[in-house]
Amino acid sequence: MKKQTGIWIDLSKAIIVTLEGENEKITEIESDVENRIYHVNEGNKGTFDGVHHSSSEKKFEERRKTEINHFLKDVLMQVYKSDELYIIGPSDTKLKLEQKILQDRTINTNNIKLVETAGYMTPNQIVSKVKHFFHPELYKV
Repeated sequence: MKKQTGIWIDLSKAIIVTLEGENEKITEIESDVENRIYHVNEGNKGTFDGVHHSSSEKKFEERRKTEINHFLKDVLMQVYKSDELYIIGPSDTKLKLEQKILQDRTINTNNIKLVETAGYMTPNQIVSKVKHFFHPELYKV
């Protein structure tokens, strides 16, 4: 019996739908990725200097890259035993996940069936889309 997994992902969360025969499982993974830089002197326009700003931005970008990497590893831990993967999402996070899978040696890269853009969806819409992708003859969108 194949284990088929659909992943809807953006920077805030991943919703993973796993189909195994008649069984379906939905897992949601929240992301800890920061979305903005906080500057210590942000409120004081007269004391904010460009050197401090660029240093803070660089640290933010490094921290953000680490947080994204950690988030993608959490998602991979949930799907590494899947036989088929379908990855969707509104942002380029889906492409970063695909790259992570291609670099990972524990997941067969042939398991990725499709990576495509999909807007923001409710969990029910995601489940429906995943079921339709893997079993179009049984489920209609």
